[in-house]
Amino acid sequence: MSSKHFINDPTHLVNTALHSLTLTNPAVALDAANKIIYRRPGSYNRTANASYASQRVSIISGGGSGHEPSFAAMVGPGLLDAAVAGTIFASPSAAQVRAAIMGRVDHDSDGGGVLVTVMNYTGDVLNFGVAVEKARAAGVRVEMVVVGDDVGVGRAKAGKVGRRGIAGTVLVHKISGALAALGRPLDEVVKVARLVAANLVSVGASLEHVHVPGRAAVEDAEHLGAGEVEIGMGIHNEPGSGREKGLELPELVGRMLKQMLDQEDRDRAFLRVNSNEVVLLVNNLGGVSVLEMGGIVAEVVAQLEKEYAIKPVRILSGTFMTSLNGLGFSISLLNVVNTDIGGPGMIELLDYPCEATGWSSPVAKITWEEKNAAVREDDAAAVEGGVKPSGLTMDAGAAQEALVAALESVVSVEAEVTRYDTIVGDGDCGIGLKRGAEAILNHLSAKPLSGDAVLDVAHIVPVVEIEMDGTSGALYAIFLNALVAALKSVAPAEMTPKLWAAVLKQSCEALSKYTPARPGDRTLVDALYPFVEVLEKTGDVKQAAEAAKSAAEGTKGMKASLGRTVYVGGSGFEEVPDPGAWGLASFFLGLAGIKETEEFWETI
Repeated sequence: MSSKHFINDPTHLVNTALHSLTLTNPAVALDAANKIIYRRPGSYNRTANASYASQRVSIISGGGSGHEPSFAAMVGPGLLDAAVAGTIFASPSAAQVRAAIMGRVDHDSDGGGVLVTVMNYTGDVLNFGVAVEKARAAGVRVEMVVVGDDVGVGRAKAGKVGRRGIAGTVLVHKISGALAALGRPLDEVVKVARLVAANLVSVGASLEHVHVPGRAAVEDAEHLGAGEVEIGMGIHNEPGSGREKGLELPELVGRMLKQMLDQEDRDRAFLRVNSNEVVLLVNNLGGVSVLEMGGIVAEVVAQLEKEYAIKPVRILSGTFMTSLNGLGFSISLLNVVNTDIGGPGMIELLDYPCEATGWSSPVAKITWEEKNAAVREDDAAAVEGGVKPSGLTMDAGAAQEALVAALESVVSVEAEVTRYDTIVGDGDCGIGLKRGAEAILNHLSAKPLSGDAVLDVAHIVPVVEIEMDGTSGALYAIFLNALVAALKSVAPAEMTPKLWAAVLKQSCEALSKYTPARPGDRTLVDALYPFVEVLEKTGDVKQAAEAAKSAAEGTKGMKASLGRTVYVGGSGFEEVPDPGAWGLASFFLGLAGIKETEEFWETI
């Protein structure tokens, strides 16, 4: 791989690349602090197409940098309204995404709202999910569509994680963006976006891994040798279905098309491409010459017709979603189906005019001449507004005492949780839980519970979002934001254990949208679900806590289906319980006033 770059500072590289978009397209602005590219207010009704003035739905996407022109260069009329950028190959934070939803797009028109489209990578799904739940809790109509179009990794290997999102995602953006530009309501835009996502298959191939600017140039074991090609390589250097040596282009294309279209391959037959209309997208991963891309497109089209009798009605070729300067390409096929919304159809929406530099569409003359300098500077937190008293009351003193005991219980088992996670993970679970618990304890010391359930939970949420990082931090943030929304839906009343169980169950349902984790997967969910279920049945916090403890104990010997433990290997999972489940069980035990001896913990 080449480790030579003109800009070796990755932070400076991302920041200046985002700024450049405001130079090449005067209709977009940059929120530099949050790394958000967004359409300037007032740019909606100044294009040649007057229908843009009636737009009610805003569309937001984003992800790690390094995939340009996705996502930021896809911002413009007829496509995205805002894009949020992370560092290179890393998801943006929930706070960045929330700033985009709450302060950088319109979302309060009649029948309107926000569609958030994200590719299926754990960090993206969780961090965008936190922001979506936060926005819902603030009263914004927002829906999220997760796109997984890659067939490079089959069902058996992908498991519950599912298919990765790659270049086919831009077709979801283009078609849903056109529908939004036509002024259609949120439910229709979301429905069509999901239809497109469900009818996409893609696969990539690359001759080499890419080097991320700023990282040490080391020749790792994953380096592809001379003449080798990796079929199904992901857009972050992830492995695909396998490597081949000495493949010429016709044979390589044949292998790729077979992975997408062979219905006999049950591991990869994700979609039956049976429509009379099929869209072909051939995407440059960043390092293939324009000349060579032409030859690749010609080969793909020829084989589709000869081997599968497919004549695409639209053929798109270019650089839509890269992996930095990846020496590879991807093929995407869209099975065009009826949108079932009374028109327009997918092809009409694909053909609909847009104005975004990443879609290789020229910026209109009027955009240059109007010299629009408008920006959005509202703070996301201010736009969300303060949380109002709910009338859901509880004994503030008793609740404070129980919550403090629960948090102190989490702090007390940090060493055990860290030991467990050192065996089956990367050793940071205990420290992360302790950091979050201590931050909440400090918050409660400075601002004791008021006795209003909504206010008290809502004030704890930002503490968790700021202090707890990683996957578990995102999961807890999603859960608590969903809990605030669930509490807001309850009529004023005195909080009882069963009422708490009802809103906690709603929060579990919300969490399940963003993670496939269920009891039996060896995650914190193994302790969470039993607690809620027993609390709902009995109304007894102690019985519920005991159920959580038993379930956490039961994870010992359970093989993980999700999380970093999947990759660690070895027999450690047979020796210790899941660290996340054990930490959460200790919280519930403290909440119920159950104290376990040190000897008890050490027996596990």
